[in-house]
Formats: sequence, C-alpha cells, structure tokens
Amino acid sequence: MTTENKTVLKLAKVQDARLLDKNVLVRVDYNVPLKDGVITDDTRMRETMKTVKLLLEGNNRVVLMAHLGRPKGKPEPKYSLKPLVGRLAELAGVKVHFAPDCVGPEADKVVAAAKKGEIVLLENLRYHAEEEKNDEAFAKQLAKHGEFFVQEAFGALHRAHGSTSAICKFLPGAVGFLVQKELEYLDRAMVNPVRPFLAIIGGAKVADKLSVLYSLIEKVDTLIIGGGMAYTFLAAQNTNIGNSLLEADKVEEAKNIILKAHRNNVEMLLPADHRIVTEIKPDAKVEVTQAMAVPDGWIGVDIGPRTELLFADKIKASKTIFWNGPVGIFETPAFASGSITVANAMAQATRGGATTILGGGDTLSVLKTAKVKGENISHCSTGGGASLEFVEGKQLPGLVALSQK
Repeated sequence: MTTENKTVLKLAKVQDARLLDKNVLVRVDYNVPLKDGVITDDTRMRETMKTVKLLLEGNNRVVLMAHLGRPKGKPEPKYSLKPLVGRLAELAGVKVHFAPDCVGPEADKVVAAAKKGEIVLLENLRYHAEEEKNDEAFAKQLAKHGEFFVQEAFGALHRAHGSTSAICKFLPGAVGFLVQKELEYLDRAMVNPVRPFLAIIGGAKVADKLSVLYSLIEKVDTLIIGGGMAYTFLAAQNTNIGNSLLEADKVEEAKNIILKAHRNNVEMLLPADHRIVTEIKPDAKVEVTQAMAVPDGWIGVDIGPRTELLFADKIKASKTIFWNGPVGIFETPAFASGSITVANAMAQATRGGATTILGGGDTLSVLKTAKVKGENISHCSTGGGASLEFVEGKQLPGLVALSQK
C-alpha cells in the first residue's frame, strides 16, 4: 500500500498546470442530498470552490460534470442537477449555464455559448449507461468540452467510469485541491500516523467492512467496533446477543479478526453495555443492559452509557483517529446518544491536537445530528467508499488513469 500511496501523491496538481484562457473540464462530486428540489447539505459543493475559483481567476471556461443518485442510464427528473445551479452561482460568484445533457449537440451548444470566466454545469452523467461502463466513445464526447481535465471528485475515484477513468485517455489532467487534501490526510494517517492510532469502525454490516478491518489491524494500536456489526463480533465470542443483528455467515471471519488483533497486540474494544428495545420503532421503550450480553427477545440499537465513557476516554487519549460508521441507529433520536458522544469526543480530541479523520456519508450525518461543525474535525472525507478503499490499500481507478498520463 505504501508505494501505491506515494505514487498517488506524485500526480500533477491543478495549481502547477497554470491554466489560462482554456476550456477546463472538471469532474466534481455533487451527489448532494435534495429535498423537494432544495439542497439540504452543500458541503460537497463548497469543498470544490478553491479549485473552481482558481480556474475562474485564470479566465478559463469551467465545465463541471457530476452525477446525482442512481438513475438507470436514462433521464429521471428527480436526479437532475438543475436545482444546483442557483447555489453554484452564489458560491462561485459568476454566471452558471446549465446544459440539459452532458454530451451531444445540446451540451456542445451551451458550452460554446458560455464566456471565459463562466461556468457550465452539465446534466447528470448517469443519464447515460455508458458512464458506468467506462465507455471510451462516451468519454471522448465528454472530452470535447475541454482542453484539460481536472479530477476533483474524490468520492468517485474508486469507480472506473467514463468521467473518471476513460476520460484520461483523451485529455491531459491534474488533481484539484480537494483530492489533494483527501489524499494527504489519508496518506498521513495510514502511512505515518502519530501514535496512539485509533480506528472506530461502525455501521450495520461486517461484510461491508471486512477488508478495511483486516487492513487496519496491521496499522492501528486500538480498534473500536460499534454499530450493528458489533453483534456479530460479540456472537463470535459466545456472548448472547438476543435478537440483535447477526451475520451468521460472518461469525468465523469475526473470530479471525479478533485472533489477528490479539496476535498483532492490537487492543480491540467492543460495546460493554447496550441500549436495547423489543422492537425498532421511534417511540420504543429503551432499556440499558448491565453487561455485554443482550437478553433474549431484545435488540441492541446503540452502545450503552458505560461504553460511551469507555470509547470517549480512548478517543481523547489517541493522537490519530479514523472513524467510519455510526455506533448505533442514530437516525432515531432515542438511539443516537452513542454516536453523538463519539462525535463530541472526536471534536474534543481535535482541540487537544489529535489528527481526526472522518469518512462516509452516514458518519458525516452524525456530525450534523450532534451539532458538531466540520471544522472541529481535522478532515471530513467527502468519499466514504473511496476513503475505505484507500485505507484497504486498493488502487483507485480514477487516480491510476490520471497517473498514466
């Protein structure tokens, strides 16, 4: 992994390309949450502004391409990027033209009509099935919009798609400021962390996090496991988990991870008590267990108060902390206490000089629930899947394609 990450960081940087009076095609990750056509969180848009403004200052025509949601390779109005135009114009302070398609005559016409120093936002890339197939002919059509390509979609780097991979065959390219920042923080944590190094891995399923757990056990001093996946680990230790979430086919893997942690002298912490309910519903009566076991007929929905103290103390005693995945069903207020405690402890650790890295959409939502501002965490990754694959040591197709230029 180390060599790959070092290679990654040798990619051309947008600030070194000295782009002036050009057509610059920029892949951004604007997969933002919308409610009734209104953006509810514009973080991903704001994170790209440093790159966008640098390009505008160079009097470049900036053509932005992005995806939103999962349309099935054809136009679906609810996944249109058009609702982003107003906010984009406010953030960038220039005129934004919207192209009703990302390729073809209509898109070409809008791009040609835009002046230098203005922005064009292309319609959703995933309205075309060719995008996810990494189709070269499709990428070539996209490439017509620019003379230079800037990769600023960290959240899409782990996908070999037309706008992230094949596009690099047709245009010279560089990485933007956001991608640089993401890679620098993840590289710093994974390659040369200040110790003690703690990883907190939560979320519902062990299956989604197996590779990252195996990778982290080679790097961390302490591993905390929370969320639904913790119950499979408790079951692997023959602890009763009642009716809590269990991945029966992953119990052996959980045993292997526990064994490997022990062999590597990695401290592994599981919940010592739990908030439990008889059924998962917002108004469910919540009880707290007195021990690690969950009684028959009950479901674990969040870590308990003793575990909150244990996890918070461990966070505050660490110097590098990587957190991916909530430690309870935080979307329900009655089951959110554990995840909120972790978020607040992360902010406190940051103030105390620790490097704190938070990855994954759900984990970012916890910050909002906990009313912890992003600036109170050293780095909030905009790409959950991409950051996990980076931590696993996998090559990110979007970077491999760029580095071959």
